[in-house]
Amino acid sequence: MAIAKAERLMNLALCLLGTRRPLSKRELRDSIEAYVETFRSGHGGSASEDSFNRMFERDKDDLRELGLVIETVESLDGEIGYLARRDSNRLPPITLDAEEAAALGLAAKVWQQARLAGAASGALQKLRAAGLPEDVDPYEAHSALEPRIPVHEAAFEPLMLACRDRRPVVFDYRKATAPHPEPRHVEPWALECWRGHWYLAGFDRDRGAERVFRLSRITGKVRSRGARFTAPVPDVVTVRETVASWAGETADRSALIRLRTDAGYPLRAKATAVRELGDGWDELEIPYGHGLDAWLVEFGPDVVVLEPAELRADVVDRLRAVAKG
Repeated sequence: MAIAKAERLMNLALCLLGTRRPLSKRELRDSIEAYVETFRSGHGGSASEDSFNRMFERDKDDLRELGLVIETVESLDGEIGYLARRDSNRLPPITLDAEEAAALGLAAKVWQQARLAGAASGALQKLRAAGLPEDVDPYEAHSALEPRIPVHEAAFEPLMLACRDRRPVVFDYRKATAPHPEPRHVEPWALECWRGHWYLAGFDRDRGAERVFRLSRITGKVRSRGARFTAPVPDVVTVRETVASWAGETADRSALIRLRTDAGYPLRAKATAVRELGDGWDELEIPYGHGLDAWLVEFGPDVVVLEPAELRADVVDRLRAVAKG
């Protein structure tokens, strides 16, 4: 069985690499002997079509896990085709010194998830085959630090694959100001971790503009769509800069708040001035930028906004939305 699957994967890879135009599922089904046999075993009915589709999707995912870059292309009549361009699957000559190899090894050890760990290991194996010095061990311990980037959100893996494959997605998203989630149709560009939270940047089709989504606010499953992107993908996606501006990191104004003593340490770390009021309260002056209202709501009854008035109103609106939800 293992030999049969390996042969089937090899034949599929050769078909995708050898074509100059995208091949449809039907064309691939009629070109690879294992697919032909699977389809004929069900006498060509709907059951055999389902068996072929399941086998093809598994094989395609396996080839992508092995590192083959498979493009999904939609024709003018809406038919989906697949191909693997040779220029996208060819590595140039690579030479790495010990320091560069150590950096790659450190990056490979960042991921805790098994799927990502396997991809990182496979990438290092390809680099070794392409010229990584045999006497350099990328996994050798070069420091006492063991870096880790935790991923707890179920949406991470499907979004990571959608970003890689350039596939639009649909998911339900709950804004901080909304009591219930709403469906969002997004063309995903990039994922990035910022201050312990994962964010997705992409083109929001419903709003016709770039948006950034916090993964912890995605509810339910992430569903993929076969259609192609409608908006160009920028060369540089500034996820952290966008989130930082929303969180008030680039603030050019100040806000005055009351904060309970021994509470809200992240707010205290940002404060430009602190004054003790007594009775268990302090008065803080903090930078004020877009998104500060959402951050203040997270501290609940420990924070009272004094000024400006618009910030106080925004916080009250958010608290009312939470109470209604």
